Amino acid sequence: MRIIFLGTPDFAVPILEALVENATQSPVYEVVAVVTAPDKPAGRGYKLTPSPIKETALKYNLPVLQPTNLKAPEFLEELRSYQADLQIIVAFRMLPEAVWNMPPLGTFNLHASLLPKYRGAAPINWAIINGETETGLTTFFLKQEIDTGNIIFQEPEPILPADNVGKLYDRLKHKGAELVMRTLRGIQAGEYPQIPQDLSIPATPAPKIFRETCEIKWRALTSAQVHNLVRGLAPHPSAWGVIAGKVYKIAETNLEYVLPTPLPANFHETEEYITDNKTVLAMRTANGFIAIEQLQPEGKKVMPIQAFLAGHKL
Repeated sequence: MRIIFLGTPDFAVPILEALVENATQSPVYEVVAVVTAPDKPAGRGYKLTPSPIKETALKYNLPVLQPTNLKAPEFLEELRSYQADLQIIVAFRMLPEAVWNMPPLGTFNLHASLLPKYRGAAPINWAIINGETETGLTTFFLKQEIDTGNIIFQEPEPILPADNVGKLYDRLKHKGAELVMRTLRGIQAGEYPQIPQDLSIPATPAPKIFRETCEIKWRALTSAQVHNLVRGLAPHPSAWGVIAGKVYKIAETNLEYVLPTPLPANFHETEEYITDNKTVLAMRTANGFIAIEQLQPEGKKVMPIQAFLAGHKL
């Protein structure tokens, strides 16, 4: 079985590594090419930088295709020349039918949610932002509408109270390698389910994260909503909020800190120092308050709130 792998970010790296390393032990399939995004400028010098998947592919001496136009005849001709039986896609952009329908065994995708929940570009972020306690992984065959194809396998994963998107992302990318290998073995053996998604159930959207998505509107959100927004965007791209007229990235919050009762008369809409064995920064929310544990001033590193308060007067 000849396989083409399509992916770009580091989330896809353990999957490609698992495919290549297992192929050396199993003569029944081989990865014949990798498709990834073109190199992009990065860093202060804007040096062209390859994607994590390109770097991994080159490590294994795999041919790399980096099309700017997935419908271009020259790209389709080159893709077809590899005579793939199956394509596997992990964290790549939307494919035209001419690409996903090319191999005889089809194209399957690994998606970081339990479909039909959280269709879209940022399923891990939105599951945490929305306060879910469970998410997971799904492999499914591609069809025209995004994230709507027949489900092959699913693997649930709990979202722990201490999880932020970085911690959950790391767990899912390694479990994703296991699920992709399980799916590949099923396809090789001809023993795998194809379960239609129940399209009568409204899908939970998981759109791309933009800067405006990351803004903490303190008085418009409950404390729990603020907390989940921070978790769902940490450590990157980070939630941000205005405190005393300045913008700060908020890296960690705490719902469990108990403020003295009654609150001081000078505890207003925004922030105040509250001392109870330690100094904390508490922010008013729609239903109470939330304590900030870590934040990042513009141009500086993330710091614990006690270090910030020791050097900054609000």
